[in-house]
Amino acid sequence: MKKTILPFLIIIALISGYLIGNRSDFLSNKPSSPPYTYNLELSGDLSGKSAAFSDIVKVISPAVVNISTSKTVIKKDSTLPHFFDGPFKDFFEPFNMPRKWKEQSLGSGVLVSSDGYIITNNHVVEKADEIKVTLYDQQNYKGKIVGTDPKTDIAIIKISTTNLPAIKWGDSDNLHVGEFVLAFGNPYSLGHTVTMGIVSALGRANVGIADYEDFIQTDAAINPGNSGGPLVNIKGELIGINTAIFSRTGGYQGIGFAVPCNMAKSVMNQLIKEGKVTRGWLGVTIQNLTQELAGEFGLDKSFGALVTDIFDSSPAEKAGLKRGDVILEVNGNKIKNVETLRNMVAQSNVGNKIKLKILRNGKELSINATVAEFPQEIAQAVPGGKEKNLLEDENALAGFSVMDLTREIAKQLGLSRNEQGVVIVSVNPYTAAEDAGLKKGDVIQEINKKRVKNLSDFSKILPHAREGDTILLFINRGGKKFYITLKIYS
Repeated sequence: MKKTILPFLIIIALISGYLIGNRSDFLSNKPSSPPYTYNLELSGDLSGKSAAFSDIVKVISPAVVNISTSKTVIKKDSTLPHFFDGPFKDFFEPFNMPRKWKEQSLGSGVLVSSDGYIITNNHVVEKADEIKVTLYDQQNYKGKIVGTDPKTDIAIIKISTTNLPAIKWGDSDNLHVGEFVLAFGNPYSLGHTVTMGIVSALGRANVGIADYEDFIQTDAAINPGNSGGPLVNIKGELIGINTAIFSRTGGYQGIGFAVPCNMAKSVMNQLIKEGKVTRGWLGVTIQNLTQELAGEFGLDKSFGALVTDIFDSSPAEKAGLKRGDVILEVNGNKIKNVETLRNMVAQSNVGNKIKLKILRNGKELSINATVAEFPQEIAQAVPGGKEKNLLEDENALAGFSVMDLTREIAKQLGLSRNEQGVVIVSVNPYTAAEDAGLKKGDVIQEINKKRVKNLSDFSKILPHAREGDTILLFINRGGKKFYITLKIYS
């Protein structure tokens, strides 16, 4: 029996060896015949058919500049203790800190025109007494500030020379998460450095860097000194201005932010042509929708911008917008959040008509509004003062106490004397009110979209709430108006 099996095993081994040695597709992942086919194909840019990154660096590097600034810092007060005053003060004065000194900083920039215009960050040149620009060939020039925009952290400077290499502009609206990008700059005084990464995220806001934020997030290494340098795609096009990093150590930790080139270009054009930046304005105050708020206003998902107040005689008022409307689209572009709407309106030309798609009482409507110029000063009330110890109406289930809003209390809270509602005088810990974010001094002006003018109105509505109910409150906090959902539980 064993003699019969042995030749058979030898034959199988020979056949297997032949197949493995001579059939290249035998162990290949690629199927040898239909209907099995791949549905993921690498583009030409990533399959070895495009130019190497080094070729992009050779083209872009001459357009990247080093910016060195200096400013005078004046110390107002002496650091000498008062007991050094007297006849021996002059003896100790040399050991004191200098009252005036020069402070220097470094940054980067990128040439955007052959006649010397350079785009960089506002914080790179802010309050600078002198600006020195060093080109790729080590030639030095004196830089002059053309204009700055602190709200986007963009600045334009110019040097007096011509025939300079200028970078090609890309389109940041066409960026996609996962694209390769290169960051150029001069980190830690190390001139002309380039790092590679990908677009990690788009539309980053609430970072706390500028008033208008729509940042490109990247993991391309950005360090101190990279500020103002270009972020480019693999076509060698400018798609962002490196602005900041997120770091707990002060150095690179894989999260960097760049101003999108479309926003930077709009700011640059206005600064060069008009010397200032003019922004569009609708005249509404808005807030983001939480999942709970979205449900209260008839949405399945939390997107759009919720209108919480409207300025008198503003474009929004003239267009017919109302408090409680949810702005879903502008000119057919979906509004993801407050930042999207704010940036979109701000970049609109003054006098342009825009089409708004809104949700009002569960129904979608379209209205047209004419964009106005953003007012230079919009006053905001600041809460202050102390609440008086008056009779209170308490709702133990919700966990807070209220009282009538009198003219005197309104004045103490920094509100108009004509405001109406009930003011919260205490919030109990570990209650629904505390969880919802209610605070002492908040004025409740609506409950479930019903107007609350005084304690009488309040007492007719809230006490009827039952455990498990979700209540929609409209709050005025020091002049800032917004909605809050309050989940009732015992």
